[in-house]
Amino acid sequence: MTEFIEKFAEIFDDVEPSSLSAETRFRDLDDWDSIAGLSVIAMADEEYDVTLNADDMRSSQTLGDLYAKIQSKK
Repeated sequence: MTEFIEKFAEIFDDVEPSSLSAETRFRDLDDWDSIAGLSVIAMADEEYDVTLNADDMRSSQTLGDLYAKIQSKK
């Protein structure tokens, strides 16, 4: 989970990994937008060889939810 949070934080300019946790509601981040969502999908593909789709993103509320989706698809 720690590695996932670090990679997630890299998508944003002003987000420190230490400010994120599994309970972080990623849509509440100031820089969250559709481009960030696409970047998360790309990161999951590149780093974990997992394809997240729009439904996976919509059904996830927290970073823990996203991480669980990635783990379930490995």
